[in-house]
Parts: sequence; C-alpha cells; structure tokens
Amino acid sequence: MNNELLQKLHFHFIGVGGIGMSGLAMGLRKKGCSVSGSDLVKNNETNKLEHLGAVIFNSQSQQNVEFITSKFNNKLINFVVSSAIKPENEELSYCRKKNFTIKHRSDILSMLMQSYTALAVAGSHGKTSTSTFLSTLLELCTHNSSSITGGIIPIYNSNCHLENTKFLVAEVDESDGTLDKYKSDIGIINNIDFDHCDHFSNIGEVISSFKDFATNSKKLLLNFDCETTRNNFYSDNQWSNTTANNVAYALIPTEINEDHTIGEYYENGNFISSLNIPIPGLHNLSNITAALAASRMIGVDFIEIKQNIKYLKLPKKRFEFRGQIDKRTLYDDYAHHPNEIKETIKLGRLFIKNKCNNKSLKSRLIAVFQPHRYSRVKQFAKEFAEELSKADVIYVTSIYGAGEVNKDKINSKIITDLIYKQNKNVIFINNYHEITKNFYELTKKGDLILNMGAGDCHHFWSILNGKNN
Repeated sequence: MNNELLQKLHFHFIGVGGIGMSGLAMGLRKKGCSVSGSDLVKNNETNKLEHLGAVIFNSQSQQNVEFITSKFNNKLINFVVSSAIKPENEELSYCRKKNFTIKHRSDILSMLMQSYTALAVAGSHGKTSTSTFLSTLLELCTHNSSSITGGIIPIYNSNCHLENTKFLVAEVDESDGTLDKYKSDIGIINNIDFDHCDHFSNIGEVISSFKDFATNSKKLLLNFDCETTRNNFYSDNQWSNTTANNVAYALIPTEINEDHTIGEYYENGNFISSLNIPIPGLHNLSNITAALAASRMIGVDFIEIKQNIKYLKLPKKRFEFRGQIDKRTLYDDYAHHPNEIKETIKLGRLFIKNKCNNKSLKSRLIAVFQPHRYSRVKQFAKEFAEELSKADVIYVTSIYGAGEVNKDKINSKIITDLIYKQNKNVIFINNYHEITKNFYELTKKGDLILNMGAGDCHHFWSILNGKNN
C-alpha cells in the first residue's frame, strides 16, 4: 500500500499499549497515517505514541469510538484489535454493533510488509532476539533497513523503526493462528514447540500453522538443530550450531563464557572465519546464526558482518541485567515456557560458574517465576517443575492470567507441589510486593536472581527500589 493511500486512512488501536500493537501504531504514524489508541495502562509505548501525535485514551469506552468517528470523519477508519481483546470489550462490541471496519493486528503488519523486501522471523522461541540481531546487522551493514518487533531493539531503543527503506525485519506471531497471513521474501523458522495451548490442541496443529507460513515465503531459512523443524520442512537454506555438514550456514562454538561466544563459521561446509560474539548462551548463538544467515541470503558482505557483529546486544527482558542490591544480582528474562526456562537457568549457571572461579563468595541461583496463562500451567506443570527445580531456590508467584478465564481453578500450587518432590527449597509467594517485603530473608549476599515470566513481573526491580512500576 503506497504512502499516499495510507495518509487517507485512520487507525484506532484497541489495547495500543501492548508491545506488538504499539509497534504497528508507531509505524503507521511514521508513514503519515493518523493514529489513535486506547489502553487502561499508560507506559513508555503510549507516551512515545503521544509524542508522535497519536490520540491516546486511558480508558476503553463507547465514547472513545464516538469521538474518533467524529474527529476523523473525512478518513477511512480502521479499528485494530489483537487476540488479547475480548469480545465483551466495550469499544470492540460497539464497533461491531455499528458495523465499523475491524482488522486484526496481523492484517496491519501483513499490509506494511508488502512495501518492502520482507524478512519475517517466526518460531516458538527466540523470535524477538533473532529479530533484534538481524535488525542490528542490517542497520549497520546496509543502512537501508526497517524493523517491527515484539521487543525493544537497543540500536533503535524502540520496537519500531519504520522508514522508506529496502528491507523490513518483521517478527511474526504464531500464538493465535495468524501465521498464514504473512507473505515474506525470506521466512525464518527458529524452532517449533508445542505452546499456546489456549489456541492449539497439539503439536500437529502448530506445525500446520508454520507450514502455511512456509508456503507464503519465497525463500525459507530453517534451524537444522530443531528436530521438529528438520523433520517437517525442507529448504536449501538451513543453519546449525552442531554440524557444518549438509547445511548452508554453520557456526560451531569453540568457547562459551558469560561474556561472549567464539565460534567457527562455515558456508556450505567451507570454513570461512572465526567469530567473536559478545553474547553468551547456545540458544542465543542459534538466533545469531539465523540473523547472520539471513543477512548473507540477501547479499550482505561477510566482511561487513564480521566488522559489525561486535555491536550485537540482546533486546530488553532477555537476560537483562537490572542491577545489584547488597551483593545480590538481579536479571530479568521473558522465559515463560519450560524450554525457555531451561536455557535461562543454564545461562545463569554459566555466570555462577565463572563467578565461583574468581570470587570466594558462594553464589546460589535463585529462580523467581511468575507463571503466564492458566492454560499453559495446566498443560506444562510437570515440565515447569522439572526445569525450575534445577535452580538452588525457587519462588513461584500467582499466575498472570493475561485475560484468560480460570475455568479449571488452576493455581501455582500445582507447580510448587511438583517442584517440592525434586527440590525442597521452593515456596509459593503471592506477589512481588511480598517478595520485596521479605527480600533479605529470602536471599543472601552473592545470590544470582533470575526473575522470569511474560507478565508484569518485570516491575520487580522498580518495586525493590521503591518505585511504582
């Protein structure tokens, strides 16, 4: 859709404060569209949108819709929702009653992608990190790239950088079955795992959704190391961190510590160069390899990549260092699926191992976990317990429902009871204010604290420091 046509449109986002919705709203505003949105909570994203000239409501009511339709009556108005918006939402139900045009956020992202050479990042885990690494490399190597992702990219300090560029890196979401809407020049599949059990019944349905995405990709880039991906898809373009044989791109680690990863890079089985990457963790190495491979697929010179790879940074909330309080170190991580918790705890152990080699202060790994969605806890309680029990001490808080109705009366005790069978050092603590109140009894000097989840748990550091959010 050309810019002239976009400027004749108005977009109103119901639930604009979310990381995915706000990115799209910012992108459309930068494209010249008039934009408005509503959300019950003000945050950095809604503040940025107001600064860009968007009309933001701190409530969700019929009056908002009436105001928008009156103020922008010379434009074609689209009301935009995500799958998080419930049918009973007052704005949405009023729009339906009036037969206004309602679009899903995936429709808007798909529309924006059509104007670019689009690189779409999909997968059950690591999408935001891969999108961040790819966005950074393309920005530094080509100076001709835009991005819309589900996280804050450090190089832009934003989840949206939308300009009139050749390339667009777009993070696409499988959680609600909308993957089939995206058409991309390069489709990247990081991995495939069973998740989002509020929408999918089994792994077969998840694979089917990714197959639709693959069909709509002109070229497909696949993770050879993921068994599900390897067994259900084929492409000439695959990457690996375990073998250089039979794959187009490989980055084999030779050294991993808490500061960096050193690896040998291969293309089509041929050794190219050694690379020093400033980010730890095997799961991060896979995401970086995907970004490197995608860059090479669109013709970025390897020498350029090697020169700029040292500038890679993780997006916010991905093993993000928040600070120290009385020799207790806190990291935030978005891990909310058992396999993500597994990798985050492994990375925490790597940090502690290095610490123990250099300091006399004994370190414990403390896991603070806020479960996300009742359906996910019901489906994966055993797996959560298995991975969390690998920490030295575990604190589990109440479940962040994310708008789900708790029809099965699920609570965190399911997880803590299972952990207790494997590790007695587990306690249920209702919320982060209670953890803060008892912080010095629950922790010791030298502890490395991993605060994990996809809800509002990332306010923990602010609460500890006496702030409101």
